[in-house]
Amino acid sequence: MDGTRQKDFAAAVTDTASVGLSLFPLGVSFGVLVVHAGLSWWWAPVFTAVIYAGSLEFLLLGLVASVTPLAQIAVTALLVNMRHIFYALSFPLRQIRPLGRVYATFALTDEAYALTAGGRARSWSGARILWMQLLCQGYWVGGATVGALAGALIPVSLRGLDFALTALFVVLTIDGWRAQRNLPTPLLAAASFAVAALLAPGQLLPVSMGLFTTALLIRYALRPHRPGTPEQEALPNLVPEDGTACPPRST
Repeated sequence: MDGTRQKDFAAAVTDTASVGLSLFPLGVSFGVLVVHAGLSWWWAPVFTAVIYAGSLEFLLLGLVASVTPLAQIAVTALLVNMRHIFYALSFPLRQIRPLGRVYATFALTDEAYALTAGGRARSWSGARILWMQLLCQGYWVGGATVGALAGALIPVSLRGLDFALTALFVVLTIDGWRAQRNLPTPLLAAASFAVAALLAPGQLLPVSMGLFTTALLIRYALRPHRPGTPEQEALPNLVPEDGTACPPRST
């Protein structure tokens, strides 16, 4: 690596250090669950490398083990991953060269989005963003492989591993709230969950996510918008709040 690439890599390691401490053990738990579901160990690195969608992978594991029809798996995947459409609206893809955007789009996970949220990545180079995503996937794949290989040594009666993903999302939510101090958003999420638990406890995930998405859209439509230039409106993730333009960087 040349000097610039080394700096980008070192910065990405620092950016992902805290997330890696969660992703690796979370991957270990997934690998253990893969083996205990009756699948061969090598399915763990295949799932994590090809699918690479943590929450969906945990759900998919149970669906595959129970021989769920393909159509139902496809609908579940669509509902669970629909949030990534909104991630792409503010993720700094413009700072990445066109070829790198292919992988950046594939690796746009909750963790990658959380690390770039709040405008902190406006000054990052495209290489730093890609290194960040690659390292996140490396933690996940590596942890899943270790967990699958060690799965035979861990008691089958071990419980609570499937809660690791929930714990990670709780941590990311707390970090996101600390960064922006936006109290209505978590309150809307809690209210959506409560309503879904009362009205449709059997379909808690899709109903609560649908309610939360609808609430966010209504809130956005009712929020007063500050006028901006066409360039600012077209590139909201590249323009700081003070209105000064921040030129995109490419790898």
